[in-house]
Amino acid sequence: MPMGNKYGTHRVIEPAGAMPQTAQKVDNDMSVVYDNEILLDVIALNIDSASFTQIEEEAKGDIEKIKAIIMGIVSSRGKQQNPVTGSGGMLIGRVARIGSALAGRDLKVGDRIASLVSLSLTPLKITKILKVHPEIDRLEVEAQAILFESGIYAKLPEDMDEGLALAALDVAGAPAQTAKLVKPGMSVLVLGAGGKSGILCCYEAMKRVGPTGRVIAAIHSERSRKTLAELKLAHQIVVADATRPTELLDAVLAANGGREVDLCINCVNIQGTEMASILPVKDEGVVYFFSMATSFTRAALGAEGIGKDVTMVIGNGYTKDHAEITLWELRENPALRKLFETQYVK
Repeated sequence: MPMGNKYGTHRVIEPAGAMPQTAQKVDNDMSVVYDNEILLDVIALNIDSASFTQIEEEAKGDIEKIKAIIMGIVSSRGKQQNPVTGSGGMLIGRVARIGSALAGRDLKVGDRIASLVSLSLTPLKITKILKVHPEIDRLEVEAQAILFESGIYAKLPEDMDEGLALAALDVAGAPAQTAKLVKPGMSVLVLGAGGKSGILCCYEAMKRVGPTGRVIAAIHSERSRKTLAELKLAHQIVVADATRPTELLDAVLAANGGREVDLCINCVNIQGTEMASILPVKDEGVVYFFSMATSFTRAALGAEGIGKDVTMVIGNGYTKDHAEITLWELRENPALRKLFETQYVK
């Protein structure tokens, strides 16, 4: 086969000239593998949390309807990209074929890998959805997918179950970005701290702030308090609704001695939490939006509207060494690893 475009534009059907992520439809013909593509036999999909929440709500929790919605998306778009949230997720699979131009990579047929690029740009063809695990946003599938030459991936580690690795790598960008953003002495607020990405961000923040810093974990209900407290993942835990920004601000100020925080990390999987992220942050502070439910328009205009001079970071799911940083967190903390094995592995 000929060479395709490094970034996968040769798979774009419409609109012409678009990148695969912004395309409305991509070519998911798995009988054709270009010389700079990798064909995968997919084992499981981890749907982005914001996307799965929206699909589950649309299906009213009905598993068969969830399957039908996802099959419909992939059938019409050639990829798993939620038309409402715009987000995708990631996958694990076995290498079925390696294009001749990529033969020099440290990869062979049969290797198990996790894609570290979004399903929103990954050509995908699902034959059958075998099982849905709504509590962890995961699907077991019979499917195939294509990784482009530019697509990043991680070989699944030998020292942990593939489900555990998938659970961690699914949100690897969040704790790795946290490691870059948090400095000693900072006060850090994590919204959605009880979720998978929030827990890892809290853990990384606690490591980085040092003895003079402070980590405040904001959760929606009391359900997560015990876990966060037992694992010592925060100095203070507050229960507040992130869609009610002034109420959340009051709770954070009370937990931080009346002071605004230096950094807010948003891991909430529902819409409408932009202002709850911006309000508690001091001028010249930083807001990191990992959540794919974030609206740039609401965040930008909202900060302007309240006169907040903050740096806002959009949640790039990739940052250098993010897979290694996240997997290392599970290796270095047995209690954290046990939590993930208990809650996120099926």
